[in-house]
Amino acid sequence: MEGFRQELIADKLALIEARFEELGRQLAEPDVVSDIPQLQRLSRERAEIKDLVAVYRESRSVKKGIEDAQTMLETEQDPEMQDLAREELETLKGRREQLLAEIRLELLPKDPYDVKDTIVEIRAGTGGQEASLFAGNLFRMYSRYAERKRWRTEIIDKNESDLGGFKEIIFEVKGKGAYSRLKYESGVHRVQRVPVTEAGGRLHTSTSTVAVLPEAEEVEINVSEDDLRVDIFHSGGAGGQNVNKVATAVRLTHLPTGIVVTCQDERSQLKNRTKAMAVLRARLLRKEQEKQEAQITQTRRSQVGTGERAEKIRTYNFPQDRITDHRIGLSWHNLPGILDGELDAIIDAVATADQAERLQQALEPPVESGARR
Repeated sequence: MEGFRQELIADKLALIEARFEELGRQLAEPDVVSDIPQLQRLSRERAEIKDLVAVYRESRSVKKGIEDAQTMLETEQDPEMQDLAREELETLKGRREQLLAEIRLELLPKDPYDVKDTIVEIRAGTGGQEASLFAGNLFRMYSRYAERKRWRTEIIDKNESDLGGFKEIIFEVKGKGAYSRLKYESGVHRVQRVPVTEAGGRLHTSTSTVAVLPEAEEVEINVSEDDLRVDIFHSGGAGGQNVNKVATAVRLTHLPTGIVVTCQDERSQLKNRTKAMAVLRARLLRKEQEKQEAQITQTRRSQVGTGERAEKIRTYNFPQDRITDHRIGLSWHNLPGILDGELDAIIDAVATADQAERLQQALEPPVESGARR
């Protein structure tokens, strides 16, 4: 099976290189040079595959070097020359593995939303007050992770619980690569620990859900004013006289879908409406994404990174100082560090599994229409 995949990769790379050469010829044609839109389109297409072609060509060169070094090792009688051939062979084989890994990554379909900022929604699930406290732990974990990445976070809306956690909190994360990393956090997070409210010391299991949405631009999701019901009301949180006297909180209801978004964290009605619109567009974009994913993956669904909130993706076990990601079946210790934002090892592992799954799907031959499933 591995040999079959390698053959598919080689065939695909040969086609991409041929397309790269063809684009180079087209870009030199006078008719294309004078047609600015077509020139830009072809230039973008060539730029998108330029790095992959360069890596592919280097891999061919390395392969030839390996063959030459192997021949020298087998035919050379001089011990010193054999040692040199052995060293060269080891170096080239290491480089080949690096190049193959780069090729696999470059062959993966690009997620167009990876470059976007993101909106994260955390909601307490089962477990009452303990679930709200855990939602607060998750918010702090992502906030600290964002700090480590030098991303900026801003709360859009929150509903605090009596003990200091959150029944719900929605916040923006802005920065390079924010969505590409945090998208793997969507799903149900389960915690197992003795709650501070439990006098008997019994272990409780609670959950919170995390939804990670790419922030949508107006041009991507156009929301008609006719499809909106806008309600203005007094903020329910702390804020002194301003909260009591000025109605600044905004509730948007999208009539065609029934999606409701509330924002009351800002003292300005305009700012609250702007933030609420950002959340609404993100939710509508996610709805469209889910519709497309359902159409594409009718016969199979990736086990990693689908982002469905019904999935239990992770368990945080406090007595055993262990966190387990159920999508990939791996566990880590050092819960305090992880909850303080040390998430890279977990996200890297999930992302790697996701990449391997998507690469396998990308290399599978398409199912012919009418074929039995």
